[in-house]
Amino acid sequence: MEQESKDFLFEILNTPSPTGNEAPVQRVVRKRMEKYADTIESDVNGNLICTLNPNAEKKVMLAGHCDQIGFMVSYISPDGFIYVTSVGGIDASVAPGAYVTIYGKKDEIQGVIRRKPIHKQKAEERKAMKVDIADCFIDIGAKNQKDAEKFVEIGDYVTYRLGVTELKNGYISSPALDDKVGVFCVMEALRLCAKSNLKVGLCAVSTVQEEIGTRGAQTSAFGIDPFVGICVDVTFSTDNPGYNEKKIPQIELGKGGAIAKGALCNPVLYEKLLQTANKYKIPYQKDIAPNVMGNDTRAMQVSRSGIASASISVPNRYMHTQVEVCHLKDLETISKWIAEFVKTLTSKSDFVVR
Repeated sequence: MEQESKDFLFEILNTPSPTGNEAPVQRVVRKRMEKYADTIESDVNGNLICTLNPNAEKKVMLAGHCDQIGFMVSYISPDGFIYVTSVGGIDASVAPGAYVTIYGKKDEIQGVIRRKPIHKQKAEERKAMKVDIADCFIDIGAKNQKDAEKFVEIGDYVTYRLGVTELKNGYISSPALDDKVGVFCVMEALRLCAKSNLKVGLCAVSTVQEEIGTRGAQTSAFGIDPFVGICVDVTFSTDNPGYNEKKIPQIELGKGGAIAKGALCNPVLYEKLLQTANKYKIPYQKDIAPNVMGNDTRAMQVSRSGIASASISVPNRYMHTQVEVCHLKDLETISKWIAEFVKTLTSKSDFVVR
């Protein structure tokens, strides 16, 4: 991966974007894309839309959601401990012991999530696998409630402490790879198309609020009204001990993006994407989507009178934890795949299923 692109990726990953307050990371994306996009717009929900060839007759929408799962402050105890509720699909079992950041009134406040020490737990509590986030609390070092309220208030957002760890052989670990890697891929695809004579408009969208119902993609797709929509999100990889089931598609890190086949994915678009990958010898993997997918694809597909939609996913280990793992090579190949496909499109391209 080119150093400039890698720096952009890491900056995204190191910038907060809790669901409902994604503005900080959108500013990072805007700053970088100003030299590539013809226009950049924000909407009232917080989506960031970067466009090439905005006056084209037909447009393509690329969606990667920037919002990350987290917490919201719900209670401050008399002794100064912070209690939270989940925002998005938090895996509460990995929360105790995590470092977190509270985005407070004026500053970012550092804290740690804890629960009752194992020494004080009853036998049945030790045996229980389930952890309830309501039984956990955040310690910021406050003396008491009054002291805590100098820095934190009800409704403040909280995320796992951000930071990228480079592992061996091109693997990286970070909170919120779901789905900041998708944001990177759609913006990188636009960058790769920036000097091409596109016959269609290209809108790369850093969408918001995917983790609570694909809300940003729904409104941005309605506004853009594209004839093609491609979502880049993450998918579960099977190349780790957490997956022992062999009767599902095998998805591995470093072997390319996983394209989903199913009701949400336009079959004509699906085949044309495979043709592009094969032509340019871009590695890819096949996944299935037999039911409604939980990503931005579903919001795009049913916008207005319908959009020819597809889902390409970055293989991801340990999803919705603070130690998600992806491979840099997959981000490169997905970006190239989408860019080369967009370059083939014209106003006469047809994705109607006949």
